[in-house]
Amino acid sequence: MSTTRRGFIRIVGGSAVVVGASGYGFAATRTPTEALAPWKLAGGVGYSDPRMRALSYAILAPNPHNRQPWMVDLDTPGEATLYCDLERLLPETDPPNRQITIGLGCFLELLRMAAAEEGFFADITPFPEGMPEAFDGGNLDARPVAHIRFVAGEAAPDLLFKHVLARRSLKVPYDTARSVSNAVLADLVTVTDDTVRVGSTNDPVRVERLRDLTWRGHHMESITPRTMQESIDLMRIGKAEINANPDGIALGGFFLEGLALLGQLTREQMADPNSAAFKQGLDMFKAIMASAMGYVWLETGANTRLDQLRAGANWLRLNLKATSLGLGIHPLSQALQEYPEMAALFAELHGELGVTDKAASGARVQMFGRLGYGPEIAGTPRWRIETRVR
Repeated sequence: MSTTRRGFIRIVGGSAVVVGASGYGFAATRTPTEALAPWKLAGGVGYSDPRMRALSYAILAPNPHNRQPWMVDLDTPGEATLYCDLERLLPETDPPNRQITIGLGCFLELLRMAAAEEGFFADITPFPEGMPEAFDGGNLDARPVAHIRFVAGEAAPDLLFKHVLARRSLKVPYDTARSVSNAVLADLVTVTDDTVRVGSTNDPVRVERLRDLTWRGHHMESITPRTMQESIDLMRIGKAEINANPDGIALGGFFLEGLALLGQLTREQMADPNSAAFKQGLDMFKAIMASAMGYVWLETGANTRLDQLRAGANWLRLNLKATSLGLGIHPLSQALQEYPEMAALFAELHGELGVTDKAASGARVQMFGRLGYGPEIAGTPRWRIETRVR
């Protein structure tokens, strides 16, 4: 999340101004270097174990609310066991843990690609002790999500891997003067496999409908107190908080941190629908949603945990392919979330994407995102891999 200088001035008004050499020094030192270090450390010489080198890339995978829900056991040489860190779930916006499972699928695919880069085949067995659907109401539990064997000399590099360090989820306004061509859409969807159905559109009329629908999804999440509070609780405001907890939603940079120091950006204000901060946040996201120039989505024929892992793997591949094309991609999960207040928009989005008639068989849209062209941005903060290995 970011803001503009104009927005900063509009919010602060005449109450205070950061100027002169001290202001420049403040701005120049707001980068949370420690939180961004994993992007530079990935695959580095500091990791002698090929499993650690692969994992140091895997932690850069996209995941919901940047919760980084992975925990890895490396006790057995040449193997790894992936678990979900159950302290990193999203019980309000993701009560069935579907989005968290998709994030774990992104992680596993990036792990596979990183291992292959060094000639190791990552032999992945999903849910080796059983899928959660069969137990405890279906939610993720303490059993492993996947077991991985690293087999030397049996894998060729994946061409998409070279884009890993440049990959972003581009959550900023796009250039509405630049269209997403049919040729780009056709190229984008060539990297998925047959475990998912991929759809896309750049049709102006349909794009306009989806802009409105996705904005209403974001608005519903924002005005539902418990779902909004879940996001607010995960916000890290300013460099110190981001470095201390490099997960969740980073609100960094000169302007946002300046607002926080001036008392114009607090968690209490962001939770209050009558506050300027709350209203500015809505305005900012409305502009973001209105800048979509196309959309892409992934559908699965059923909705098992395995389907969700596969959706994650394919979403990562779409994200990397978009990066190779210079195209921005921003996952929009709000209208796909499974809580009562979102039910009508959930049905509306599935209808718009042509999945409604298949719902009886369990088919559903797993991932949906907007497309367009935007600026280069920094990577998202990450915990170092050493903190994710038990």
